[in-house]
Amino acid sequence: MSSPTKLETNGDWLVSWDPEDETKWDKRLAWNTLTVTTVSLTLCFVAWFLPSAIVPKLNALGYSFTHNQLFLLTSMPGLSGGLLRLVWMVLPPKIGSRKMVALTTLLLLLPMLGWGFEVTNPDVPYWRLLALAFLAGIGGGAFSGFMPSTSFFFPKAKQGTALGIQAGIGNFGVSLVQLLTPWLIGFGLFGFLGSQTLTVPSMEPRTVWYQNAALVYIPLIIVVAVWAWIVLRSVPIKASVRQQFDIFRNQDTWWMTLLYIMTFGTFSGLSAQFALLMINLYGAGNADIVQGTGADAVVLIAGYAVVDPVKFVFLGPLISAGARVAFSPLTDRMGGAIWTLISGIGILGSIIFTIPALTPDVSSAEALRGDFNQFLWGMLLIFLFTGIGNASTFKQMPMIFEKRQAGGVIGWTAAIAAFGPFLFGVGLTLMSATTFYIIGAAWAVMCIAITWWRYARPGAPKPS
Repeated sequence: MSSPTKLETNGDWLVSWDPEDETKWDKRLAWNTLTVTTVSLTLCFVAWFLPSAIVPKLNALGYSFTHNQLFLLTSMPGLSGGLLRLVWMVLPPKIGSRKMVALTTLLLLLPMLGWGFEVTNPDVPYWRLLALAFLAGIGGGAFSGFMPSTSFFFPKAKQGTALGIQAGIGNFGVSLVQLLTPWLIGFGLFGFLGSQTLTVPSMEPRTVWYQNAALVYIPLIIVVAVWAWIVLRSVPIKASVRQQFDIFRNQDTWWMTLLYIMTFGTFSGLSAQFALLMINLYGAGNADIVQGTGADAVVLIAGYAVVDPVKFVFLGPLISAGARVAFSPLTDRMGGAIWTLISGIGILGSIIFTIPALTPDVSSAEALRGDFNQFLWGMLLIFLFTGIGNASTFKQMPMIFEKRQAGGVIGWTAAIAAFGPFLFGVGLTLMSATTFYIIGAAWAVMCIAITWWRYARPGAPKPS
């Protein structure tokens, strides 16, 4: 049974707390904290990637945006998420877990209400949707506060598992919003805002209610915010902003930042842009192959009348999030560095495998079908290895840095990697997909070398 002194508090703050000392650690409180913050983090990822589930269908709903405008809309949450993570990373020692989680959860109401109302109006100015995409980044910013905060509640031996569970299940929020949105829009739950007509080539127009995709989460957000306020407490790890920034004098901060860009930056970037990339490469507008003639002709893309990204895009984030959860216990058992090395090699191989499919062969239906299947499997492999790397890098950081610094490094690396959706969106706008992927392959080679030399080889300076 827990000692009464473990739960002694001074307001929000625990008076005595040391996870490395069994007499000063309350296991039940730690796991309850993990549960609450993980549910909230999942909602944060839902809000962060809501634009990625809505934007690809805007033109089919009556909007008239260019490809570049759509890419920018799906990129903006990455820009704001990265910037806001720089704010959230310093919050845990300043305001504590209780206030941070509860207030952050309530802030999710801003993008959810905004998208819920504006998606019903095709005449809305582009800048307003851009502002809402920016606000969605609140969900991304939360990660850099939630993860360091959770690390304070667990001993080092369990941090790989705890952080892997929280981040992995939180990452499921990406798949959740992309998977549920096509179903939620099918009935008039919030019909008082009207309905929309979804018009997709080669398909019959249908009536939808896209406001459901955002508004359905409003009650849950309120419930979780109240739950967090009631259940959570804060660990007394005090540090000024200036003290937290001493991580930048440690070279491993910069090496781990590069590695986490490879893993989480790739995961978040591809999650945000997967649907638009698939539409641009394999959408009906790019098809030259028809089956039949005249009015009976059917456009063929990989055996489908139209490649609808809704059928596929949720799979990537789902696989990556699952890998993050599944491999976290292995990183506790075997160390993180070896799995980061495996992740880098896997990402490199998967990118090389995918590159030929970025220029589809439209000479025949069979060739196009083969290219699409290679593209899809290659992308899913990239997602798999990013999930492994997301788990392993978060195991490495608490092992490399002292406790106070580890939280700051987790927040910092997560902040920089959160720019993934923005960088991927800009990159895919300014250059061909093939060129962009070649750059990604070169980045993976660099990260493999860093991991081997600094962390994984026999006699490495910082084995982790």
